[in-house]
Amino acid sequence: MRAAMCHAAAGATRSRFAAPRLAASLLAAALLAAALLVASPARAQERPDLHAAPFMEAMTWTEIRDAIAGGKKIAIIPTGGTEQNGPHMVMGKHNYIVTFAAGLLAQRLGNALVAPTLQYVPEGDYTRPGFGDKPGVISLLQPAYEQVLDAAVRSLKVHGFTDIILIGDSGGNQRGMVNIAKALNAEWGGGGVRVHALTDYYEQGRLLIRDYLNKTYGWSEQTVGSHAGTSDTSQLLYVYAQGIRMDKLAVNGGSPDAGVQGDPTKASAEIGKIAIDFKVNAAVKQFRGGQP
Repeated sequence: MRAAMCHAAAGATRSRFAAPRLAASLLAAALLAAALLVASPARAQERPDLHAAPFMEAMTWTEIRDAIAGGKKIAIIPTGGTEQNGPHMVMGKHNYIVTFAAGLLAQRLGNALVAPTLQYVPEGDYTRPGFGDKPGVISLLQPAYEQVLDAAVRSLKVHGFTDIILIGDSGGNQRGMVNIAKALNAEWGGGGVRVHALTDYYEQGRLLIRDYLNKTYGWSEQTVGSHAGTSDTSQLLYVYAQGIRMDKLAVNGGSPDAGVQGDPTKASAEIGKIAIDFKVNAAVKQFRGGQP
């Protein structure tokens, strides 16, 4: 009987001590859960939702109208491209990357919307011999490319945007952007609307990531490559990993005619994020500096 009483007393004592510990554990778990709930949206905001505002193609006309009336007077026109990127990377590389980056740029600026990405850009003369060697490439020749940009910018001006930004994810996109910005700024001078060809997004962005990779890893410019190499592959890994065929990764694509310059086997999503941040930061800096 005494043993039973002692056992019961000991159990009660353990219960008294266990209850506070359990309560403390539950409180800690609740606090952790609350912290995660607070932190998660912040992390989510770092990656733009491509199926919602600020992307115009995911908005209704009334939502766009209200956004403009609410102060979103900047429109971003991203230009990508449809070109070969070796056996390991999909044709729409530039489109995925520049659309994502435009969403980040809109977040950074705070008062911008993103127009649909122009997926056809100058990719060379489709009448030249050998153009069809790598099927899928679509080239919009320079005059037609500039006409599309001109029409898009003029349309956005009518809707009430006062700053219209052009960014391009490929070298061939830059000249047309600059030409249209200069022509329309001259035409509209003093009218309250300005076109910005933010070429630093591409020009400075690529130099900054090459310098970073050289200083951080000792990789040469030849190793990083200029097309479908370390940087390009890393960016798509970060933005759209499904667009990379991991079993096809090889230095210079594995053959001289693979269409790859550089070493995509060194790519990582972490490097891709850094590269895209460089590009977006360069665009923000150029825009705020007021350059055309």
